[in-house]
Amino acid sequence: VQLQASGGGLVQPGTSLTLSCAVSGDRVRSYTMGWFRRVPGKDREFVAAFGWSGNTKTTDTVKGRFTISRDAAKNTVSLQMNSLKPEDTAVYYCGATTVIWGRVTEEKHYRFWGQGTLVTVSS
Repeated sequence: VQLQASGGGLVQPGTSLTLSCAVSGDRVRSYTMGWFRRVPGKDREFVAAFGWSGNTKTTDTVKGRFTISRDAAKNTVSLQMNSLKPEDTAVYYCGATTVIWGRVTEEKHYRFWGQGTLVTVSS
């Protein structure tokens, strides 16, 4: 299974950006898909997850601003990011896991990862 993340870039605070993660080698529906992000010097942190059954979860710091979605026909998962803040600046990674839903915020359970895409929020 291979994951290809895309969509990062330099944006101004308050604007929006959509990240996409393309899955190849298997069906996106077979996995819980997650988005994580890493700021230099810090551990990778959970952002959002879309469960194989359709459940979704977002971390409190982005709740109400970020939305995760899945397009089974395109075999992709996306992260719509609105009202971006400078503190959202990070490298964003998509991952795939089959772990139980209660563990989806833990990166150690993700078996497959994309290469990361940089999001910079700055004026």
